[in-house]
Amino acid sequence: MAKYKISISVEEDTLDKIDEGVKNGVFRNRSHAFEFSIKKTMEGSEDAK
Repeated sequence: MAKYKISISVEEDTLDKIDEGVKNGVFRNRSHAFEFSIKKTMEGSEDAK
């Protein structure tokens, strides 16, 4: 599946938490963290329907 570069703005504390997850090996990188979070949120939305 193709990947596309985008730009987003996030609060500093959110980015700090993402960076901590990357540092601790929870996520491969920032992109992985955001993609994981977005997919989980979308799955939750589908369950609510």
